[in-house]
Amino acid sequence: MDQSSKVVITIARQYGSGGRTIGEMLAEDLKVHYYDKELLKLASEDSGINERLFVNADEKVKVTHLFKVIKNVYNGQLIPPESEDFVSDDNLFNYQAKVIKELAGEESCVIVGRCADYVLKDYENVLSVFIHAPKDYCMEQAAKKVSMSSRDLERYIARTDKRRAEYYKYHTGREWTDARNYDLCLDSSKLGFERCVEEIKAYLKVRFKD
Repeated sequence: MDQSSKVVITIARQYGSGGRTIGEMLAEDLKVHYYDKELLKLASEDSGINERLFVNADEKVKVTHLFKVIKNVYNGQLIPPESEDFVSDDNLFNYQAKVIKELAGEESCVIVGRCADYVLKDYENVLSVFIHAPKDYCMEQAAKKVSMSSRDLERYIARTDKRRAEYYKYHTGREWTDARNYDLCLDSSKLGFERCVEEIKAYLKVRFKD
């Protein structure tokens, strides 16, 4: 991809839908960097905060009251080092968002998860994608990577997606699975991974044509 016209593709994904694999395939095809867990290391280096704290808070929020929706919608602000909240989960997200914004300004790349679509919602050079699939398909795909009983795997998938949805709602004020949050929503069970990559590339050509 021509770096003179930087384009960032953000990918949100249901667990087992293959979103991460699709992101990796897309990045390799476009010959751009792929960012997933690497964002945690970059945010740690930028802030000076131990990477383990970023890992522990990754794509999840602390338990909230059952009937109370708690939000801390991201506004771009960083909490200063002298504050007792400097290493709070909220500030860990702030630094992760700072890194995402810097990457979007520096290079074409693929970024998976971490509310990147919302963090970059005001950027003209961003294409946001949501990869989803029916439960049975997600179970089938997840079983290839995770060894557990069918019942336990079903619970694990449900718990992971619930955690991601809560994380997204907390930091964006939006519903994670709402198609209106994304430019493109793809059902990987109907298309397969390679076709998903091709559809994203086709959308890129139309969206960012010269």
